[in-house]
Amino acid sequence: MQFRPALAAMKPYTPGEQPPPGKFIKLNTNENPFPPPPAVVSAITAAASGPLNRYPDPMATSFRRAAADALGLPGPEWILAGNGSDEILTILVRGFVGEGQSLRLPYPSYILYRTLADIQGASWEQVPFIDNWQLPASFGESREDLRLVLLPNPNSPSGTIVPPQQVSELADSLDCPLVIDEAYVDFAEENCLELVKQNERVLVTRTLSKSYGLAGLRFGFLVAQPHVVAELTKIKDSYNCDMISIAAATAAMHSQDWLAEKVAVLNVTRQRLADELAEMGFDVVPSHANFVWCTHPSGQHKAIYEFLKRSQILVRYMEFPDWGDGLRISVGTDEQIDACLLMIRRFLDQL
Repeated sequence: MQFRPALAAMKPYTPGEQPPPGKFIKLNTNENPFPPPPAVVSAITAAASGPLNRYPDPMATSFRRAAADALGLPGPEWILAGNGSDEILTILVRGFVGEGQSLRLPYPSYILYRTLADIQGASWEQVPFIDNWQLPASFGESREDLRLVLLPNPNSPSGTIVPPQQVSELADSLDCPLVIDEAYVDFAEENCLELVKQNERVLVTRTLSKSYGLAGLRFGFLVAQPHVVAELTKIKDSYNCDMISIAAATAAMHSQDWLAEKVAVLNVTRQRLADELAEMGFDVVPSHANFVWCTHPSGQHKAIYEFLKRSQILVRYMEFPDWGDGLRISVGTDEQIDACLLMIRRFLDQL
């Protein structure tokens, strides 16, 4: 069977481990450890009793209105809903990057960006972070074949953030669209939504998988100027968001008090996790997301990961060629973090 050369040659993206429910403490894929807002559960129940024999609203209008209101946007026409922010990223790459053209991403960051370029038969350029996870000047250099730049902000795996003023300067230096992937931004102090209003080439993607506790639902969205949204709408599937997910996402947008409460709790736990890891000798990068990135002078990162897994605690061991390796630990409940820290101490005591 003959597949397209770009598909045959590409390496697939590998998601984080997903063990059977209830058997592991899961601190490896940056999910919210708390159940979603009660209003979401009620909305799902009501939608499931509704007219599921009919197609859903193709533009997820109720969600777009609620999101525009919650985020202080001029109107729903500034939003495009998707089946998770990964679908939004796919739409963006398909919309801007053609075969033989290029996209740019920082390194290390979200590896899916490379996969999306490979699917298009396009090339990708990784620009390594420099000291303290700073972007080098070369990240903002334009090039004729460069059609899209992607910046996860906060970044994964580091949890670091590029301030909006620097993002604005970066956008001004580029001749192509700049996508700010704000999957974790609800855990940070700043965001880039205002930049979207100021510059048509600044596009922001978000997800409900992290802060809203809806990773199992798959819902994300794009914020862009209306004429950009209108063009990208041509690419999306006819009914890319189902009736239940639209109802749930709309209810989530109406649950801003719940969001603020849970984010505050998780950020306190994040700081405690970082402090206690530092006390154990880890180098911990200050995080603006719901995870921390840490390295230990022993270099025993993979061994720590394996020890924790045998103890039914999953964290993310990540190795980046020409960069190094380390552990990314999601912020769970206080009880989950206590268990994780206890087992890490036990491992280090054996060294």
